[in-house]
Amino acid sequence: MGKRSKKKGRRKGSAGPRPAVEPRIRPQATDPAVTGLSIEAAIVANVLILVILVVARILYNASSDLYYLAVQEDEYLEWATFWAFIVAAAVAVFASVRQWRNVRQLPWFLVGVGLFCFVVAMEEISWGQRVFGYRPPAYFLEENFQQELNFHNVMATDLRMLGFKLITLGYGVVLPILAMIPALRGILTRLVVVAPPWLLIPSFLISYLVYEERPWSFTGEWIEMMLGLGFLFAAIDGLQRFGSAAQRKRPRAMVLVAVTTLIVLGLAAVNTAITRSQRDVDPVLLENVNAELEALRRDWLAGGKIRSRCNVHKRIFTYMVQRDHDDLLEGEFAALTARGLPQERADFFLDPWNYPYWIRDRCNDDKSRRIVIVYSFGPNRIRDSTRWEVLGDDIAVFIYKKGIDDDG
Repeated sequence: MGKRSKKKGRRKGSAGPRPAVEPRIRPQATDPAVTGLSIEAAIVANVLILVILVVARILYNASSDLYYLAVQEDEYLEWATFWAFIVAAAVAVFASVRQWRNVRQLPWFLVGVGLFCFVVAMEEISWGQRVFGYRPPAYFLEENFQQELNFHNVMATDLRMLGFKLITLGYGVVLPILAMIPALRGILTRLVVVAPPWLLIPSFLISYLVYEERPWSFTGEWIEMMLGLGFLFAAIDGLQRFGSAAQRKRPRAMVLVAVTTLIVLGLAAVNTAITRSQRDVDPVLLENVNAELEALRRDWLAGGKIRSRCNVHKRIFTYMVQRDHDDLLEGEFAALTARGLPQERADFFLDPWNYPYWIRDRCNDDKSRRIVIVYSFGPNRIRDSTRWEVLGDDIAVFIYKKGIDDDG
């Protein structure tokens, strides 16, 4: 037999040399100093965050009533904050998947950021309490001054504010600065810490400074929205950083910033419209709430004088605890338990939709105008009224009125 030829040739049908394949593991993606946002995308992101302060200032200067309504629970600002954190959580999770697939690193930090954003979003809407109208456990009704199912309002106010500042400054400012220091960069890389881009430092720093200064009432509500967008854009940076070559194209970062912002604003508008629509408009519940408000009115006038003083606006249970008015637990409202009022609603002064009854005692500077009302948010479970007028489906009973026209 002849010797078999050792000459190697291409097999028939071979497609030729294979094209170069991008390595799955890209060390540059693990460098904390690397950013996934282009300069242009970062500028747009910062502008979108900081314009929130401009809107707040315009509303504050233009109309105190409009500003007051804008910062209420379940209004557009709160829903936009909720969706900013929810979308940030989703993007952070997608980024963690890319980090695992393309870099083969345990994405514990990005998963933690995503979980944090999800919890913040759910805390913002009290884990759906106001949406679904369920009654929270008694512990939260008693220990949470907002009588809602969330954990951050159970904490002491000073501790809660300190935590907010540490997160804003620590995550958004200090961490990206540390990532730029060569001596610390290697440590962060080994720990697989994904720092937000240094390009977003201006927004996080200004958010912190404004929160510290508090130039107008309800400043915290606006800063929460800014922080939500900050976390969202930082998550987009991580998504780009751990993407493939095609996914890392700079125009894509700009598109993601724009599209996610539009998603947040659009979903917030939808949710605001839904929550403003009336729900559970049951004639029996309306009859009950009017009877309960009338009983509270008489309780507030027990002893022949008004219990409250000017410029008080609180949940009745909170007012009772802070002012030691325990006799309210033995008043006419409490006596309605004999007619079917659930004991827990009586103990914590809740309306038929499981939301707190409120007392508002408001005067102008010279006390020529004064209104004292007890009221419920009504079937839609959001405050529609201004500081002087009862509006929307809010249900109120006047205890005292001076210098106010009968028509409002």
